[in-house]
Parts: sequence; C-alpha cells; structure tokens
Amino acid sequence: MTTAEGCQFIDFFCGAGSLNYGHNPPVVKQALLDYISRDGIQHSLDMTTEAKAQFLECFEQTILQPRSMDYKIQFTGPTGTNAVEAAIKLAKQHRKRSHVVAFTNAYHGHSLGSLAVTGNQTYHSEYYGSHNNVSFLPYDGYLGDFDTTILLEKMLTDRSSGMPLPAAVVLETIQGEGGIHVASDAWLQRVQTLCREHNVLLIIDDIQVGNGRTGDFFSFEKAGLSPDLICLSKSIGGGLPLSLVMIRPECDIWQPGQHTGTFRGNNLAFVAANAVLNHWNDASFVDGIQVRSNTLQTYLASIISEYSDENWDLRGRGMIWGLDIRRGDLARMVIDTAFENGLLLESCGSDDEVLKFMPALNIPEQQLRQGLQLFRQSLQTVFLESSGTKSALVPSTGSPIASLGSSMVVS
Repeated sequence: MTTAEGCQFIDFFCGAGSLNYGHNPPVVKQALLDYISRDGIQHSLDMTTEAKAQFLECFEQTILQPRSMDYKIQFTGPTGTNAVEAAIKLAKQHRKRSHVVAFTNAYHGHSLGSLAVTGNQTYHSEYYGSHNNVSFLPYDGYLGDFDTTILLEKMLTDRSSGMPLPAAVVLETIQGEGGIHVASDAWLQRVQTLCREHNVLLIIDDIQVGNGRTGDFFSFEKAGLSPDLICLSKSIGGGLPLSLVMIRPECDIWQPGQHTGTFRGNNLAFVAANAVLNHWNDASFVDGIQVRSNTLQTYLASIISEYSDENWDLRGRGMIWGLDIRRGDLARMVIDTAFENGLLLESCGSDDEVLKFMPALNIPEQQLRQGLQLFRQSLQTVFLESSGTKSALVPSTGSPIASLGSSMVVS
C-alpha cells in the first residue's frame, strides 16, 4: 500500500481478514470494469440476476461439489454479523428453543444477537450489549489440558445443570479476535457428536478464518466436520461487502420475508466473489498457502526462541498466526513502531496482548519476508527503548531470523 505522500506499507492486517486475495486483485478489477461497462445491474434486492446466478454456480462447482457438500445459500446482508444473526434466528426457529451455547473468548460481531454470543466483558455491559439466552462454556485449551467437552456433555445431560437445552452451539474453529486459539480436531469432533446426540444444531462462524485463511477453504475441513449452518463473509466478497449463511437443506424453514435486508443483492460483490473463487481452481495457489504458512511459522518460532526468557507463545495455522507476548501495552508499542516502519499489524486477545499476523494468502514470498523483517526490527526497537539492554534482546546475526529476508526501504 502507498499513502498519498508516497510512503509504502506492507499489510499484515488485510482488512481484518476481508482481503485474503490482496488489495485490488487484477482479476477483480477487470471483472468489475467489464460488468459496469456493459451496464450490469448493481442492486437487485432478492431478485435473480446473471451476476448472482454465476456466483452460485461457481460456488457450487468450485467449492461445494469437490467437497461433496450439500447446502442452500442465504444472502443475509453486507457484513458478517448479519450472517450470525440469521443463523441464530434460524436455529431457534428450527429447534423451537431460545437458548444458545457459545464459548469463552468468542467473537461473532457487533449487533445485539452477535454481541450476546461474544465473550469479552466489554460487550456485556447493561447499556451496550446483551447476553440473554446464552450460556458460555470453556473453549478448547481454556482450562489447560482438561477436555472441556466433558463440561458441555454434563451441562447437556444433567437436567439440574441450570442450562436449558439449546437450539444451537456456535463456535469458531480458530478464535480470531479472541487471541488465535486453535481448537483441536478431536475437540471439534466431540462437540459435533454431542450436538448430534442432543438434537442441537452446530453453527460454525467461518467469517474470519474461512475463505482459505487456514489453508483449506473452510477452516473445519481438517477436522472433518459437517456443520448445520456456516457463516461466511469478509473475503467471500473479494473485497466488497457480502455475507451469507450456508444451510443444510433440512434446516431451511425460512418463510418469505422472515429475514430480509436491503443490501442482500450486491451484484458488484457477486462479480468480485466469482472472480476470486477461481483461485481455488489453481493448484499452485492452494499449495502456495502452505509454503507461506511455513515461512510465517518458522520465522515467528525463531523469534520466540531468541526471546525465550519472555515466555511468549505462538498459535495458529495456515495464514493466521498469533504471537502472544502477554502484555497489551507492549503489543501496542510494537504495533505503533511497526506502523512507523511501514508494516500494518493488529492485536487481539482479551487484553490485546496477541500480535496477529494475517497477510494475504497470495502475498509474494519476498514481500512476506520483508514484512517479517520489519516486524523483527520493530520488536527489537521497542525492547531496546524499554530496557536499554541490547545484548540480551537482539538476536544474533547468524540466527534463522536474520537469514530470512532483508529490510524493505520505506520512503
């Protein structure tokens, strides 16, 4: 990215995960120019258009059929929280129950229903959010090595647990805003099994960690899950606002007009989405995600090794990684310094103590290494300024960190 003044930035933030394919992908620009130049319909509410039909056909052939998935698609509105609201509303109607189970450190959006299933206490004040009809249970790893599905099973089976039988369980397979907490395959599979045993719907929020962010198109593919409802947004629109819910056919009990929204027919987003989905027909694109993931993991693991006295932690998969440096104030200083050096970075976690790395899936390898080197320099600067002890904090020139890439010159 280049500012109006000519300063250059490498983006490890990517629009909070809405730019998985990079800024202004050439295929998207060309598709949009072609569509607009031939006077294609921009807005159509829920009516069928060529742009919508082409997107649905491409999604079916490129994403669903190769995975043997059978889902209906509901367009819910322009943002991810619209998809979460629709999924929860539909689950409650389908099961004729009002309760929902969510998890510690969850984040699902900023409208009232989504806030109700979001964990951070900031969103549960009496004048800001709501947590009616929601029970929070510990996510995988929240209690160390203890298998928290044991608690879920107990709460579901014990009629004196105080928790009503829920309509649905909603979860992220990797908690993005919550601190890059990665649920194990076994834990996810056990949650799905318990949902099936108790006739509870499973909602997967794949808004941030879907769309290829974990390496597969869906984050739950690795665990072999078959969710009842799947929420997609962010990068599904190719950089433009688009949000949808994937619904198992037997769960689709919507009546006309039960969940409407003015901007569900964003045809420009359909065009952009169709263009980026074609990346998934390119084996080199898919393979490249793993190559870049290895670079990210290796580099960040080396940083943890070099700063081993700090007791940091590294978590993630694919192209989403979190470096937990334990202190939100320190993370803020690193982010600000990185910005001065030409790198866009964000934090997450309950105290914003986790530095989040989320470059574009197709970022050029050299640019990825340049960005990581800028991060290393920024981290080094913060520690030198805060401690003044260079010898204990600067990695040796022979370390894996120093050999991965050279600095980008920022104007």
